[in-house]
Amino acid sequence: MATANVLLIKPIPGLGAEGDEAKVKAGYARNYLVPQKLAVPLTAANRKQIEALKVAKAAREQKEIFAAQELQAKLEAIHIAVQVRAGEEGKLFGAVTAQDLYDHIKKEGVEIDRKKIQLPSPIKTLGKHSTQIKLHDEVVCEFEFEVVPLHEDEG
Repeated sequence: MATANVLLIKPIPGLGAEGDEAKVKAGYARNYLVPQKLAVPLTAANRKQIEALKVAKAAREQKEIFAAQELQAKLEAIHIAVQVRAGEEGKLFGAVTAQDLYDHIKKEGVEIDRKKIQLPSPIKTLGKHSTQIKLHDEVVCEFEFEVVPLHEDEG
């Protein structure tokens, strides 16, 4: 198989970030990466672009980390009590899922991607629980919430 060395202009999941050199199949480079302006063929002339792209990458990553840290502070400041129907012994009818947490966080006015909530399994017990929310590769928020019974006269 023919391969091509390309210089990535934009980050591509599974391949690299901007400024990285990647060795890909020639057809992928010729038919997708170059026409979409995601990469350029690696030549002596465009190797000079690497430094400029690495500076842009560092600035972008710093901005993303700062935004993730701000979001982490907002998440740590809110307290969520998820109300669910429960039996006499505290056993839940159903479970609390990542979608439920996402909905409650959104009601508090904090926007996050639902897929970033890392709930290993649905919560099926009352009480205090915690989960991780991965806001960035370097910023992980330990999020605590409480599951409380829903009283029929309230709902």
